[in-house]
Amino acid sequence: MKILFVADVFGAPGRRAVETRLPSLREELGADFCIVNGENAAAGRGITAKLADKILASGADVITLGNWTWGQSDAHRASALRCTTASR
Repeated sequence: MKILFVADVFGAPGRRAVETRLPSLREELGADFCIVNGENAAAGRGITAKLADKILASGADVITLGNWTWGQSDAHRASALRCTTASR
């Protein structure tokens, strides 16, 4: 099994990179599972439910979180708090 880990998606530039590059990168590397660290996805402080959904839709199977997780008021609603079960 090949695992791709994308570290520290930071703000809008990081989100754009994930959204545009992750699908083809998974294919290029033959990654079976993709982990993305999204704790800084919302302008460098936390994650929102909307941003978590976008990261998952881009091809992440799970989003890891850290000390800035709760930096946004709706972080508790983020689907990043669960693993997707979509098969690839």
